[in-house]
Amino acid sequence: MDISEVRIRKVNQAGKLKAYVTVTFDNQFVVHNIKVIEGREGDFIAMPSRQLANGEFKDVAHPICSEFREHLQQVVMEAYVSDVEEETKTPSEE
Repeated sequence: MDISEVRIRKVNQAGKLKAYVTVTFDNQFVVHNIKVIEGREGDFIAMPSRQLANGEFKDVAHPICSEFREHLQQVVMEAYVSDVEEETKTPSEE
C-alpha cells in the first residue's frame, strides 16, 4: 500500500498535540485526524480514536502490522519535520 499524500495541519496552542495529519493511500482511501504528539522520548503519531462510555479511547483506524505502523510513522514524521522546517525558513533562505 502506497502513501500518496500527507497533509499537515499544525496546532498553535500550548500542549502536547502538535498537528493533525491527513494521509491518503493509493490515491483511493483517506484517513483524517492522525495526531502528531510530543512525547518524553520524541514526537510520535496517534491514530484517530473515539472515546467510549467508560472513558477509554479506542482507535477508529489503525495499521494491522508493526512494519506498516513504523513505515506510516516515518512518512508522517518526515512530512511534519519538513513542514516545520519550511515554516521556519527566512525569506533569504528560499
